[in-house]
Amino acid sequence: MLGWPQESEPRATLTALIREAHERNPDIQAARQRWESGKAVIPQVQTLPDPKVILGYKDMNPNREVMYGMSQEVPFPGKLRLKGEIATRDAERMEQDYRAMQLAVIAQLKESFYDLHFVHDSIDVLGKTKLLLEEFEDTAESRYSVGQAAQQDVFRAQTEISRLLARLASLEQKRQSLHAVINRILNRLPNDPLAPPGEIEFTPLHHSPAELNALVDQSSPLLHGQQKTLERGDQSVALAKREYYPDFELDARGLHDNAMNTDGYQVMLNVKVPLYFATKQRQGVNEAVAGREASFQDLQALRQELLSRIKDNLAQAERAEKLVKLLRDAIIPQSRLTLTSAQGSYAVGKIDFLTLLNSLLTLQENELEFHSEVAEHEKAIARLEGIVGEIP
Repeated sequence: MLGWPQESEPRATLTALIREAHERNPDIQAARQRWESGKAVIPQVQTLPDPKVILGYKDMNPNREVMYGMSQEVPFPGKLRLKGEIATRDAERMEQDYRAMQLAVIAQLKESFYDLHFVHDSIDVLGKTKLLLEEFEDTAESRYSVGQAAQQDVFRAQTEISRLLARLASLEQKRQSLHAVINRILNRLPNDPLAPPGEIEFTPLHHSPAELNALVDQSSPLLHGQQKTLERGDQSVALAKREYYPDFELDARGLHDNAMNTDGYQVMLNVKVPLYFATKQRQGVNEAVAGREASFQDLQALRQELLSRIKDNLAQAERAEKLVKLLRDAIIPQSRLTLTSAQGSYAVGKIDFLTLLNSLLTLQENELEFHSEVAEHEKAIARLEGIVGEIP
């Protein structure tokens, strides 16, 4: 059945849907697990390489020796610390990615919710128009039966009713599609039930354009994540330069000579010499420096993109706010007065049916535009929240 549910029927609130999305959305959960995975890398890279156990036997007549011992690779001082800092920056970037994913999913949920709300509002408006058209049809038939109106007035009313039924069918299809989108975000099956959306409140803007631009630097997880990537680049350059220094391997062995029945030991220090520094370590530094510069440029490009998106969505929100006030306070009340006057005039034959019909359709389109602009305003606010990381 098309139209709004009865007042006693439950409504889906945005707050409850957001809470469910945080708990169930697979994209959010996957981003959180990637963050947990990144944190688990930090202690691994800060730990010394696993030691090697040495067991050996040497048979050279008349000497027979048994060897046993252990070796430990020791990176040059500072390398493990730098690897840990790089892994920490990676984990911090994953944390920001997790926050950005939360904001993106919630923004998508809100946009779908507001679109669904607009569909229900549109169905409600068209349902009321249908009732009035049926009244107009009855009036036209009554006047035609006494010779006060043309039969085409009846046909025109019937035609508009048919067109309206077609629009209602399209809205019903869109309602089902949005229903499936929201269920996907909530990790439900597409056909799982979803209560109709509850009422929405018009959200005013609390920040000026300059304040919104400042919020990007302060709280945007998208920008903070790229900043962590840049910091990782700094640490990667430092580690690449540290690769010019040698690593060491300590080797301690016990020896037993079977022929002489004597015991001894052997200690060795192996040094990994960066002999091919011109084609290895030097190029490694060049690679790290280029990667760090690329991260810096990516940060600048991302910041410019976010500022552009803020301006675009802010302009959309401001436009919608102006139109909502104009439609609510002036255009729709005037359209209703015009329709009321036209109904009375048509009943006594002062205006033709086309004028009456145009008055009704004008009111209908104004009401649809009002609900559309309310939805577009809230969608722009939701997108701004996803960019700056908080309610603007």
